[in-house]
Amino acid sequence: MTTSESAARTPQQAARRPGRPSGSARGPEQRERLLDAALALFARQGIVDTTLGAIAREAGFTPAMMHYYFKTRDQLLDVLIDERFLPLRAALGGPFEANPDDPVAAITQLARRMVEVAQQHPWFPPLWVREVISEGGLLRQRMHERFGHAHHKASLEMIAKWQKEGRLNAELEPSLVFLTLLGLTILPLATSKMWRNDPVRRSLSPDDIARHAVALLVHGVGPQGAKK
Repeated sequence: MTTSESAARTPQQAARRPGRPSGSARGPEQRERLLDAALALFARQGIVDTTLGAIAREAGFTPAMMHYYFKTRDQLLDVLIDERFLPLRAALGGPFEANPDDPVAAITQLARRMVEVAQQHPWFPPLWVREVISEGGLLRQRMHERFGHAHHKASLEMIAKWQKEGRLNAELEPSLVFLTLLGLTILPLATSKMWRNDPVRRSLSPDDIARHAVALLVHGVGPQGAKK
């Protein structure tokens, strides 16, 4: 190619070289766009039914560009776990660490934190329902393969400890506490798009969901302030 031919190439043509970032400054931005696209598609249609090529198209890139950053879906999942899910997991664990002697405060704050995380990351509720708490979820399997059950086991032990100390209702089943919290917060948020034509629920906000979850957790279904 002559110098004049090279100069005549448009920026779009120059950017079409497959599989290579167009510049070191844009490389991180392109990689983040691919991660965002992967999360959006995984939440929308599931991990198993999402190819790397589809993720590239969702992000507006060529499959070669996707392959430049991520060679396999397993590699992509590991990056998503490290860079997107572990920070969220740490954030959700914060209330327990901050309130070791106050389980009501810890669980209440955790319910609110779940709603906050869902507001900040709209892909989180549908992806969690589809790939973590549902049978056969690929993301759950991958996380268990990498980290085991130690974190979950420690949380259950903390709940059982609070019960033995008389700080938490002894009739609660420890293994159902987190599933109950998810049901009160993440599940409504994951299905909120279905409420658009529901005249009763379509006006509910994430704050309403958090308020309802906390009220039900702390006061139950009896009248507020009722005495036994």
